[in-house]
Amino acid sequence: MIRLHLDEAIRSRVLAGVVWWSGVDASVENPHWPEMETLAATLARVHAGRTPAEIPGLEPARRLYRAFGVDPTRTRPSSEALLRRVLKGQGLYRINRLVDAINWGSLAMLLPIGLYDLDRVQGDLEIRVGRPGEAFEGIRKGEVHVAGRLTVADALGPFGSPTSDSLRTSIRPETTRALAVVFAPGDFSRVEMEEGLTRLVARVAAWCGGSEDGLRILGGPAEASGAPGETP
Repeated sequence: MIRLHLDEAIRSRVLAGVVWWSGVDASVENPHWPEMETLAATLARVHAGRTPAEIPGLEPARRLYRAFGVDPTRTRPSSEALLRRVLKGQGLYRINRLVDAINWGSLAMLLPIGLYDLDRVQGDLEIRVGRPGEAFEGIRKGEVHVAGRLTVADALGPFGSPTSDSLRTSIRPETTRALAVVFAPGDFSRVEMEEGLTRLVARVAAWCGGSEDGLRILGGPAEASGAPGETP
């Protein structure tokens, strides 16, 4: 059982798709990697010759960043960073089959997805704006400052954002319980979010097994009137 709350102050600006699993396989070996290469090749062909600003699918994540005063051309959403690697022919990082599955979902939806080891978080979780001075140690990125920016936090403080995940809650081969948060602007289509989560859940099931223990969509205008922005 987890409890994840979306701060009421930002509920109208954020639509968050949340899903969590147990019993997943996060081993380094990923026999499904050719499926990632197929998706990357398709995106490279469809968007050949375009700049990120010319790709409509990237606009929602950029709009989310602007809603929090962040310039997405300077601090890029993780989904855009993945697509840029694909378009530059740089190839994608192979981490482990769970991280790979989430990266597949991020590319398919063109939305940033945070992924966290549930056995490495403490207490209730909250999606909120970072407080003055808050930061966390990122994965291969050093210190990630989140003051004034969208972040996911627990009793110990922030551990994730649409730009980077923390080393503290990162997925390791021994991970079996995980939480993913898909970040979108508040005006993003709930139907599109539902469809994207369905594809993401199917991909994790196919690549990593395990059990989907819960799925919620928090935020957006539908909740701005007071519907609870919290998972049970």
